[in-house]
Amino acid sequence: MNKLTSIATALLIFIGTTSFAQAKTETIKVSGNCDMCEKNIETAAKKAGASTAKWDEETKILTVSYDEASTTNDAIQQKIAAAGYDTEKYAGSEKAYKKLNKCCQYANKRKAEDVK
Repeated sequence: MNKLTSIATALLIFIGTTSFAQAKTETIKVSGNCDMCEKNIETAAKKAGASTAKWDEETKILTVSYDEASTTNDAIQQKIAAAGYDTEKYAGSEKAYKKLNKCCQYANKRKAEDVK
């Protein structure tokens, strides 16, 4: 190989190994009631850096995939809580919760000690 080919090969290997960061898939329990909740929860997760987000209304489980170099499970949960929804780790503020549509409010299912 000539020097230019060697450099080009090394560069391609470097780019290939650094541009394919590890995607992590996790599940997060998120309170909600309806299709509108699904849209809001998934949107909040994606705004926090999730590449995919799918919330199941029946199980209340959000499945997210994300690049660990770009975001964290905590950041995703905090963004969802900021949108008004309680997660397994963070409670949405009362102010954000009250901004949710009436069909999305689940006050009878919220734990008083979780609400900040």
